[in-house]
Amino acid sequence: MAQSSSLTRPKFASEGQPYTVFIEGNIGSGKTTFLNYFRKFDQVCLQAEPVEKWRDVSGVNLLDLMYKEPNRWAMPFQTYVTLTMLQTHTLATEKSIKLMERSLFSARYCFVENMLNNGVLHQGMYNVMQEWYNFIRENVHIQADLIVYLRTTPEVVYERMKARARSEEKCIPFEYLKQLHELHENWLIHGHHERPAPVFMIDADLPLEDITKEYERSEQSILSKKPILIENTNQQVLYTTPTKRQRTN
Repeated sequence: MAQSSSLTRPKFASEGQPYTVFIEGNIGSGKTTFLNYFRKFDQVCLQAEPVEKWRDVSGVNLLDLMYKEPNRWAMPFQTYVTLTMLQTHTLATEKSIKLMERSLFSARYCFVENMLNNGVLHQGMYNVMQEWYNFIRENVHIQADLIVYLRTTPEVVYERMKARARSEEKCIPFEYLKQLHELHENWLIHGHHERPAPVFMIDADLPLEDITKEYERSEQSILSKKPILIENTNQQVLYTTPTKRQRTN
């Protein structure tokens, strides 16, 4: 008689992943600067957002096309984002800590949601993306130990975006940054979507000379893998830097 129980297979990339930290935040929140600060630590594997891949898909700049013609290119762009972010999530490393700029979670809960809300992504396209995300969650191990949220206001990141003058960002309106800010807040602060790890919040509106001090204060919490607990939000632990904690008391 055949056995009725099915064989459970381990998820892909379920072994060998280090302590993994997602660096999340709006456009212009300082994610690259944050990663560069930790470049000096030998035990840290830094993984920047794969923007260069998005700019050159066999000679095609998908990022530029998505901003210029979002109704046409949002779906193929987000499909490729999913692939490249998944490659980063599952990348093997011998180092004990992996710092990633953004994640599949922010792609899903911030950018894809915003495309649906703005009518850029048809409901059918959105549903296809959700099927992909669900399949990945069921079959691929996504290591997530901490989320660093570089919390900013839309006004600050808009000025930063204009100052750095990246070609693909010239057509981004202020309203788009406001929408992304609200989606990040809904996800990471208010818990409207799954938060796969504790959230460590940094006040990233500060100028460069002050934000570096915040990075220094967060350094021990991240490298020791023991962030500072300040409150419990929606059954999910929320952390912050010491100076931010003092301002909230």
